[in-house]
Amino acid sequence: MNALIIIPARMASTRLPNKMLAAIGEKPLIAHTYESVVASQVGDVIVACDAEEIACAIRKVGGTAILTDHALSSGTDRVFAALTQYDPAEKYEFIINVQGDMPFIAPEFIRGARAIVEESNYDMSTLATPIEDDAYLIDSVVKPAIAFTSRNSGQALYFSRSPIPHGGPYFHHVGIYCFRRKALEKYVSLPQSPLEKTEKLEQLRMLENQMTIGITVVDQASPISVDTPTDLERAREFYAASANER
Repeated sequence: MNALIIIPARMASTRLPNKMLAAIGEKPLIAHTYESVVASQVGDVIVACDAEEIACAIRKVGGTAILTDHALSSGTDRVFAALTQYDPAEKYEFIINVQGDMPFIAPEFIRGARAIVEESNYDMSTLATPIEDDAYLIDSVVKPAIAFTSRNSGQALYFSRSPIPHGGPYFHHVGIYCFRRKALEKYVSLPQSPLEKTEKLEQLRMLENQMTIGITVVDQASPISVDTPTDLERAREFYAASANER
């Protein structure tokens, strides 16, 4: 599969400003994410950022960073802006968006998102994991409603920060998206949608415009996503524990 993985990373963050440069061990968060994504060996990898400081952090670990306008409204818009700079000849047919705040993302997640699009006609694919505690009550945990067509996969009907569907079962959306290139081009040509603005979830722009999203539930814990100071401490503890095991 002819894939390019693009990691959007911006300096501004409501809950945790400058989180991309927050230290985890001896490296900033974004460097850990970049190295984890490269380890998946799914495709070429670049970082789409809005600040020279992030670009420098990526170059220090041997990566490629593309500077984009800090005013872009979503991570996916940032991904497309970087794509048009990096690949004007349209070499890549599939574009995988991996959020920059997942420093320890496992290769299985990235490969899984790729496989959904390879094996279907969906415009885009994404992933989720089961919620087995009260995390469904947390608004930073995004929950999908899924029309299952097999035991663990189907079509995404909606995404919300509220607990959906009513009564469960609940799933935790994982911030990985695999687009067909033409679908990504269509997405960024559309204005922000009303539900996208209400929920602050960019994938709703696709659903409100009758684009399709395939989703697979992966039966393992969700990767650590750093959205708050508490998440950052958890990531540091995870890294320290992993280092001790090595």
